[in-house]
Amino acid sequence: MNNSQKNKIIVGDCIEAMNELPAKSVDMIFADPPYNLQLEGELHRPNNSRVDGVEESWDKFDSFGDYDDFSKRWLAAARRVLKDDGTIWVSGSYHNIYRVGATLQDLGYWMLNDVVWVKTNPMPNFRGRRFTNAHETLLWCSKAKDARYTFNYEAMKALNDDLQMRSDWVMPLCTGQERLKDDKGGKAHPTQKPEALLYRAILASTDPGDVVLDPFFGTGTTGAVAKKLGRCYIGIERDKGYVKVAEKRLARIPEVADKRLVETPSKRKEPRIPFGTLVERGMLSAGDVLVSPCGRHTARVRADGTIISADHRGSIHQVGAAVQNAPSCNGWTYWCMNVEGRPVPIDLLREKLRAETRA
Repeated sequence: MNNSQKNKIIVGDCIEAMNELPAKSVDMIFADPPYNLQLEGELHRPNNSRVDGVEESWDKFDSFGDYDDFSKRWLAAARRVLKDDGTIWVSGSYHNIYRVGATLQDLGYWMLNDVVWVKTNPMPNFRGRRFTNAHETLLWCSKAKDARYTFNYEAMKALNDDLQMRSDWVMPLCTGQERLKDDKGGKAHPTQKPEALLYRAILASTDPGDVVLDPFFGTGTTGAVAKKLGRCYIGIERDKGYVKVAEKRLARIPEVADKRLVETPSKRKEPRIPFGTLVERGMLSAGDVLVSPCGRHTARVRADGTIISADHRGSIHQVGAAVQNAPSCNGWTYWCMNVEGRPVPIDLLREKLRAETRA
């Protein structure tokens, strides 16, 4: 894909537009397709004020069959344009997400996660005949079971106060100053997504410079977040009114000045440093004593890069697992040096060597 196709909004039908893009040219797709809400009549609050819901023609389909056909066609076009190691996110409600999920699997996509967006401020169920609908579902898929897709585990963990990110995401609906308005002061788009939702999805599954495609661009939330995170975007939208709002929104967002601020290095992509290299470089010497974090177990370093603890000899990982009677062990974080009376993981020494390779 050439640069002239990036960071653009294509005005037109999403299926036709995707079919004109180069095959296998985008890294991620975020799609918020029509939900086919099947609304019957107007909805009013207890005070008889009218609820401003989704009434646009683009959300109306004559039958489930028509909706399934539409889903199959746009998802097939999306699959063609998605790179083999790319991923797709599809957002939906109980009205459509199960039908879309089946179509995804029928077309060969591989389900990675279903993420539940738990809304902290959902619209109440005014009629009192159902549970308050307080969540939406996002399906995250790769193109195949064995695809080498991007998942920025460290970034998600850091974003969540150093805890593994779960598949239930708690955040509010798009309200207040974030909610874009039209010339009459009403909602510019009835289903505008909060930027926080896109922030997490894009940060999780792309790297800086990657291309993110949104075939139902609306007022440009996907493009706005992609730009803030140093990614490229392609938006497809047939409603010229939405396009006008999106263009104005995107023009206000500055380019990322320092790309290092929007990337989280992955430990899996770091150069491999054998434990023996620490011994070769003199950072540790034969006979040095390593200690477990609790101080219960000790081991001595050998000249060949193995360690020995009582009857156990082998790599830092093998011996660490053996002394704990555990199936496995990350020796880099388990074994420590005694520095001024406190245990310091030997992983710090490995990080010093890695820093040399990055310099």
